[in-house]
Amino acid sequence: SGKQTLKIFDGNDAVKRNQFRLISVPRIAKNEEVVEAALRAYYINDDQQEYELQTFTQQALLSDDVINRNDAAEDSNLGSVFRESVPEAWIIRAKPKDEEVIRIYPAWLKVGMAYVSLRVNKDSTTQTVIKEVLPLLGRQTECLQNFKLVEVLMGSKQVQRMVLDNQELILNRLKDIRKTSIRQMNQTRFYIVENSKSVVRVSLFVGGLPPQLSPEEYTNILKEELAIKSKKCTKQFSSLFTGAVVLEISCFSEAERIYMLVKDTTVNDKPLNAVVIPEVVASKIPQNCCPLLVFVNPKSGGLKGRDLLYSFRKLLNPHQVFELTNGGPLPGFHTFSKVPSFRVLVCGGDGTVGWVLGALEEIRHKLVCSEPSVAILPLGTGNDLGRVLRWGAGYSGEDPYSILISVDEADDVLMDRWTILLDAEEPANGAENGVAEPEPPKIVQMNNYCGLGIDAELSLDFHHAREEEPGKFNSR
Repeated sequence: SGKQTLKIFDGNDAVKRNQFRLISVPRIAKNEEVVEAALRAYYINDDQQEYELQTFTQQALLSDDVINRNDAAEDSNLGSVFRESVPEAWIIRAKPKDEEVIRIYPAWLKVGMAYVSLRVNKDSTTQTVIKEVLPLLGRQTECLQNFKLVEVLMGSKQVQRMVLDNQELILNRLKDIRKTSIRQMNQTRFYIVENSKSVVRVSLFVGGLPPQLSPEEYTNILKEELAIKSKKCTKQFSSLFTGAVVLEISCFSEAERIYMLVKDTTVNDKPLNAVVIPEVVASKIPQNCCPLLVFVNPKSGGLKGRDLLYSFRKLLNPHQVFELTNGGPLPGFHTFSKVPSFRVLVCGGDGTVGWVLGALEEIRHKLVCSEPSVAILPLGTGNDLGRVLRWGAGYSGEDPYSILISVDEADDVLMDRWTILLDAEEPANGAENGVAEPEPPKIVQMNNYCGLGIDAELSLDFHHAREEEPGKFNSR
């Protein structure tokens, strides 16, 4: 066929997990063309000259040297990567650098700038970086010991923070990150943070519990399944209707123990899920500020949610962006419960929007801003609600920043939303022993907007067909 398919790993972590992406390139492709295709497969826009390919062997994980495929270093970029025996798997590696420019973000420091750029070399440590950054932020009179450098990884599942040691070499740290995963470098930021003596308080959202139980029954379940210590942990019932509890834990090791235990615990054959909830200090939010709470469903429609998740976490504070497959909408609403004014952006289909609105109805009485405006980024298949509210027929790759501008400039409109009580059905004839329990009443929420009826019938038929064979309905 004149083409060859290659497995591409983006680092050691992908190799260990056996998570690769496939690229198809001509057999006569040059090395730089294959590197460009590999970077494109991982949505990395960096200069291809800064990267090279290494054949996948066990030695490749231990060695930093890139294999010279032409037996001559000066000609390594001129020949093709293909020979008579071509390795099927390759690893993208970053070329070593003697110096590099990194961005340092000022976190809560009110300095009037988004970030400062700083050139680091092989001798640059965390302490020297802090020393050089403070004058750029106008804080040159401050003591170095009052600040720390924090590395923040904005991954798809959660945000991870790590305080860097004062003597850690920054270039070595960047090298380790890229060796683990090339994409991870694009998802990592460095913040300079002022030290503060804060009280340890970890908020842990635990979902998946049986719904509609009493507080005492939830307390007994948590004691039996998670062995919670009452002295270090208090409970706040986020939503008894859906079976969600927020634990306030005063010890990091205890929080870690409960978090790991929840991941492996099932109650009534249903797995529990845990989400660490960030703390939003409402007093630090300016009076006229209206933050945006973003929910993304990566499984909706054209499966573009994952890329949007990364983009929004770069453009906004990553703690504003929640993945709905990890605990649903309740962790996000609980995080923003004390924010006096905020808006919501839902990235998903009509079902996802209904899910978020249903959670909002349920937790509304616990929110300071009880009626936030909700915007829609249509990622679903039909996106009927998105069309009616003029958000478009579906997301087609627009710049995420322009989407945020549209949300900011959008006008508020009211939408009819009904809560409907479905009465109990009569027991069917011929029940066992002549006695049958009637079905309990059911409460549902509906979005009500004008339609002729045929569109609703088509939507319902489509929904039933998708439930029977979901693999055939993944494209808009």
